[in-house]
Amino acid sequence: MSAAPNHTKPILIAGPTASGKSALAMAIAEHARGEIINADSMQVYRELRVLSARPSVEEEARVPHALYGFVPAGEAYSAGRFVRDAAAAIARARSAGRRPVIVGGTGLYFKALIEGLSPIPAIAADVRDYWRRAGEERGAGALHSELLRVDPVMAERLAPTDTQRIVRALEVIQSTGRSLAEWQSLRGEPVIEEPETVRLAVSGDRAELHARADARFDRMMREGALDEARALSALQLDPDLPAMRAIGVRPLLRLARGEIGEDEARELAKAETRQYIKRQETWLKRNMISWEPVTTKETASSLRDIFSFIQR
Repeated sequence: MSAAPNHTKPILIAGPTASGKSALAMAIAEHARGEIINADSMQVYRELRVLSARPSVEEEARVPHALYGFVPAGEAYSAGRFVRDAAAAIARARSAGRRPVIVGGTGLYFKALIEGLSPIPAIAADVRDYWRRAGEERGAGALHSELLRVDPVMAERLAPTDTQRIVRALEVIQSTGRSLAEWQSLRGEPVIEEPETVRLAVSGDRAELHARADARFDRMMREGALDEARALSALQLDPDLPAMRAIGVRPLLRLARGEIGEDEARELAKAETRQYIKRQETWLKRNMISWEPVTTKETASSLRDIFSFIQR
């Protein structure tokens, strides 16, 4: 079977935070009659519009958007669930005659889309509940020691403070009798084959990205980031839930409790963002070598080149 022409292929846009990938996705979606599908692990959360830099209401009205702000912060959204939700969103976009434009900064989500996830069997509810309660009651350190005993390979891979991943490794080995490392070595079914996509990797000068991220956080503060963090705190959620570990949440909660001043909270949040940018850039360099590079400084002429590339 011959490959589909570019103008019918889903467009994947990845890049570090503050790189301008969302604006590029909007321009492409408007040009190519597309539907924007989220591939950012924090932008799925309903309570994190400001702190996750989700598209505004006005932007969402300009072109169809999917998988934004539809998960309550009390849930731990996973790559497995993303794969199912993204597959459905891609199918809906295509049935409506719209080209899927999948954009985000979560490299694992893109990897899951085009390579598939390991075929780990469903975990029995009683096993899952047991280890999640153990995580709350015994703490990450004790569970990491237990993991070291039953699955030293995974224990070596995980930080002793990473409760969520330690719990996952323990529930998998108890439920299946096999290490999560073994399951992760098995490839699953991709949602879309990599050759059947157009892949753009947005990047930029490190100093420029930092400056853009700093300016964006200052804008978030003006737009109500502190109130959003307070509202999240009022839900009294498990601090290890992904939404509670979103960039900026912890410094702002410390600010809300009076433990630090606003200037320190801003600097801590900006430092978190810079560290995150570094991790994202490392992922891009290691995993997205074949993606078409796009720089953050786009001109009208370079946008025309991009539009031409995606239509060829």
